[in-house]
Amino acid sequence: MNKLVSNSRTRVLLTCRTWFAHPQRGVLTAAPNTPKSRLASLNPPPPQRTESRRHRSGGAGMNVFDREMKRRQRKWAASLQGSQQFDYLRDEVGSRVADRVYDIARTFPLALDLGCGKSHIAQHLSKDVVERLVLADTSEDRLNQRSACEIPTQCVLADEESLPFPENTFDLVLSSMSMHWINDLPGAFKQIQSVLKPDGVFIGAVVGGETLFELRCSLQLAETEREGGFSPHISPYTAVSDLGNLMGQAGFNMLTVDLDEIQVDYPSIFEVMTDLQGMGESNCAWNRKSVLHRDSMLAAAAIYQEMYGHPDGGVPATFHVLYMIGWKPHESQARPAKRGSATVSFSDLTQVGRTVTKETP
Repeated sequence: MNKLVSNSRTRVLLTCRTWFAHPQRGVLTAAPNTPKSRLASLNPPPPQRTESRRHRSGGAGMNVFDREMKRRQRKWAASLQGSQQFDYLRDEVGSRVADRVYDIARTFPLALDLGCGKSHIAQHLSKDVVERLVLADTSEDRLNQRSACEIPTQCVLADEESLPFPENTFDLVLSSMSMHWINDLPGAFKQIQSVLKPDGVFIGAVVGGETLFELRCSLQLAETEREGGFSPHISPYTAVSDLGNLMGQAGFNMLTVDLDEIQVDYPSIFEVMTDLQGMGESNCAWNRKSVLHRDSMLAAAAIYQEMYGHPDGGVPATFHVLYMIGWKPHESQARPAKRGSATVSFSDLTQVGRTVTKETP
């Protein structure tokens, strides 16, 4: 893997582009977190639906995703032989979340990793930064396959939409590549803010923006051509412009939101979809179409290659990862000055150069 990105980050809004090479292509140099082998093929889990669908809108917010289906997808992905071969993207994003923890000059006595998966963040942290860590996930299989780390940990089966922790419990809450499947995202932010101690910090990463736009566009064009219309096969994602507003409404302050664009090269569209299944990232929206016809799939592969393919035959898949940092209010935190309290006017700055010029011999 060649990382074409500098180590410095601007903490306002930054787009970083990183390129990975899919191991089967063997074009770029593999990085430590990039798998060196890949399953040639996978049998996807049989399509299942819950007996009854909940209403699309509920008391707290929209009900877009079938959470029970997502649990089954994650359990199936964790049961695959060699499932760690599909963790390359989660490990990379987890390391970038850990970098943001190290940017904060303090030690956190107790932290929560929400939707931890196989502890993709914890393996990059040390006990000098986090003394104790609670790993929470909806999949027991993923918790059982967690990576080793030097931090004392405790595992909890918990849903991101309903946290079982009391208020003012954690000094730090982390989340990586999990919250984009939450139905009530504003409610989830409020719960995270509640379980944080005053002056506690939340650091998260979520897939959003125009993630997998190449795959989305290719499938839509193919189905329109072959079937006379298209159905959504890629789940909806949160826009970067919405995160700051949602976190502000939840009571966080000193907000930071930035964006990474990660591009992974694959041999073809089939490896893209195989890896998404292996990651447990298949679509679970209520309005998803459970069947993708063979003719439409072959047409999508040709369109993908024609519109986005590389000269050597490979195709890219783009992931937009949105990073967010928010603090729970505390009286010790710096606050902006009140409007009208300034003692110097910007108009006075025009006199600075003139004064220096007069005093210069």
